[in-house]
Amino acid sequence: MSAVLSDKGPSSAGHNLQPTAATACKIEAGTGQHIGDRKEQQDRVALFAAPRAPGYMMAVLADGMGGLSGGALAAEQVIRTARQAFDLFSPQTDKVDNLLATIARDAHTIIKLTAISSEKLPHSTCVILVITPERQAVWVHVGDSRLYRFSGPNCVQRTVDHTYVERLIGEGKLSREAAKDHELSHVLTSALGSHDSEPQITLGRCAGLQPGDAFLLCSDGLWHYFSEPELGAAISVHTPRQASEMLIQKARERAAGKGDNCTLAIVKLVALPAEVKNYTAQKMRRAV
Repeated sequence: MSAVLSDKGPSSAGHNLQPTAATACKIEAGTGQHIGDRKEQQDRVALFAAPRAPGYMMAVLADGMGGLSGGALAAEQVIRTARQAFDLFSPQTDKVDNLLATIARDAHTIIKLTAISSEKLPHSTCVILVITPERQAVWVHVGDSRLYRFSGPNCVQRTVDHTYVERLIGEGKLSREAAKDHELSHVLTSALGSHDSEPQITLGRCAGLQPGDAFLLCSDGLWHYFSEPELGAAISVHTPRQASEMLIQKARERAAGKGDNCTLAIVKLVALPAEVKNYTAQKMRRAV
């Protein structure tokens, strides 16, 4: 099955960030998905604008779990909850931090209620990013869906997975290299929809974004197959759509017929071209 790709440039997304003394910039964003070698696509990804907050944009990715159709149902609830909350968001009365934490908590509650009515056990991980007109980025994640932040090709920040092996790494009991193919690498310590515990909701932020900065949101079906330098190189020199297509194709090759659902969203800050002054005698006469 072919990958599903979408690209949202500045004309369709309409996100120009506030200019600084250096230069103004715009947001380019795109998403990509592939079912991998699974029977069903249980990941979901979306890009949103805020009707009440011009210049704000959101990227949200959810990786559903819970058997046939259950995981897709959970991931869809994350997307729906995020969209509804962002539609009502206003920077005059709301804070982005509170918005993101509320989305995660509400999605968790709704997924638990869905489990009762559907007689399934749906769960989901998630990562949600909001970029503001003031060149700030705020994000939240639960589980092992990741956010990478790049400055050019260099990875300068990454979310820390809520997994058993990540806990072992933090305790110094396991190396990061050994964790990659560890037999318990997919065991989560936090997820949306769990009836046993409340989700661990981790918030991150940065300010002063500049042209050349980029964000990658992705499920483990993608990040498992790449190093940070590989991801940064692909994203820095290509458009979001081109990079999405390239990364999905390479992930499929490396999965060798055993790949999970593969989903990503790329958000890049790109400098606006300098205005070219082109005054001709004809134009000057018309102006006068």
